[in-house]
Amino acid sequence: MPLGTEPVKILQNKLHYQGRKFSFNVDRIELPNGVIGEWESIHHPGGAMAVPMTNDGKLVLVKQYRFPTQGRILEFPAGTLEVGEDPATTIAREIEEETGYRASKWTNLGEFFLAPGYCDEIIYAYLAQNLEKLAIQPAGDDDEDIAVVLMTPAEFEAAIEQGESIDAKSIAGYFLARKYL
Repeated sequence: MPLGTEPVKILQNKLHYQGRKFSFNVDRIELPNGVIGEWESIHHPGGAMAVPMTNDGKLVLVKQYRFPTQGRILEFPAGTLEVGEDPATTIAREIEEETGYRASKWTNLGEFFLAPGYCDEIIYAYLAQNLEKLAIQPAGDDDEDIAVVLMTPAEFEAAIEQGESIDAKSIAGYFLARKYL
């Protein structure tokens, strides 16, 4: 049975918050092993991220202000899936909006849960290559504060080792892509 599909009995479902991008529930459930308890969880439509690489071997990242961390995080471009949207469509749009590049070669790197202890969000990861710099400057969304950063793979690995603020999906995506770099 694939991960995330084991049967669970929901005894009581209580929605505490419904936002634009996620909902927060506290559910009383019975696990497959018979344990009964309350679990808090965030339900998220999923996201797509890419490891973009320029033709001269540089990674294209963004340094983005993230309110929950009260600071800027180095990360690869990513975005939340719209209802019914294919992850490849999501990330193609997000790369253009956030970085000002368009990719013509895509490699599917797989998918993974972001934080399964409290959230059902799945990240769909891609390698984006054969990048074309667009004439327009990246604008991002109205609620984003981002700057484009180019790094070599060695510089990115050094940033990880030095403890720079980098989100987990970017580190995971990079290591999934590394065999293609």
